Amino acid sequence: MTLKMRRHAMKLILPNDPAIRTMGRIDDTDPEHPVWVYPYTQAAFQFTGTSLHMRLINRRHYGGSHIGVYLDGQLSKIPIPEDGTVVTLRLADHLPDIEHEVVVYKRQDGQHYCQIEGFLVGDDAAIKGIPDEPYQRRIEIFGDSVSCGERNEASLYVGKADPEADLSSYSDSWRSYGAIAARALHAQLHDVSQGGIALLDGIGWFCEPNQVGMETMWKSMQYNPELGGTTPWDFSRYTPHVVVVAIGQNDAHPADFMAEDYMGDLANHWRSRYVDFLKSLRSVYPHAHIVCATTVLQHDPAWDHAIEEAVQTTGDNNISHLVYSRNGSATPGHPRIAEHEEMAAELVNHIESLGSMIWQTR
Repeated sequence: MTLKMRRHAMKLILPNDPAIRTMGRIDDTDPEHPVWVYPYTQAAFQFTGTSLHMRLINRRHYGGSHIGVYLDGQLSKIPIPEDGTVVTLRLADHLPDIEHEVVVYKRQDGQHYCQIEGFLVGDDAAIKGIPDEPYQRRIEIFGDSVSCGERNEASLYVGKADPEADLSSYSDSWRSYGAIAARALHAQLHDVSQGGIALLDGIGWFCEPNQVGMETMWKSMQYNPELGGTTPWDFSRYTPHVVVVAIGQNDAHPADFMAEDYMGDLANHWRSRYVDFLKSLRSVYPHAHIVCATTVLQHDPAWDHAIEEAVQTTGDNNISHLVYSRNGSATPGHPRIAEHEEMAAELVNHIESLGSMIWQTR
């Protein structure tokens, strides 16, 4: 909600304050006005006092936009009421006047971008860094809506199709399988995921009929053509130990060519391009272990056969294929939180089975 504030009541903490620890692909070309694009992008810090507010400028493509807050161990979500202008969000008020720890994060994918203007605390409040060292383990996910945590809070629809409604407010990257797994493994996470995206430009759902695919998005900072141009990501800024490639479900739209004609030209072309994508990842991450997977969302098993074939084609011993226990058969709608927890547990087991050497600093 918006808030008209007296300047003397609270003080502004800039986003690049050294006490603030950030995580995620962040466009900090202007460090005092960074832009959050990807889900699970976040800022973490400690503060004293009874209130915490946030200033931002939102740019929205579709759906409703929300900010996530993990404050003193409790999750909440704050709607962003306006686009294109500076708004102030009340993240928390009427707190006890003690030390607090907060993670403010982007709940949703590139359906909207947030330009962060800063955080507001009481005039007498103090802000400081989180005392623990940041996790040294690093994971990156390249995925679609499931990896974003899209619609996962619709708890009454476990194992069911999505209802006919805008469920933007029910999408929470914090409780996506990748974020759950990363926290369990004590790892940082860059969640490079977008609802509706396929591997290739020109198929899938994202920005239909001029679809943008992962082959464009994976190397980009900003990528949504409805919110501006495409800007490149600097891969030297983050080097993961483990990369999860979780695409191959939206690729069946508008035609499920892998299921309909596995040896046809379209299917062969897709498998070849998937191999090319893995090789591109290897070129920027020569030492990372790459885990290829889809999800428990219902889809034809031909896509998982195609991924297995592509993994074998690479001949790369540092690439594995994870097939979940209920892979492609658990739910016709987006996985809900319980199903994300199920996937997270299996992803953690798979990564741990690879041995501790995958976490060696590089």
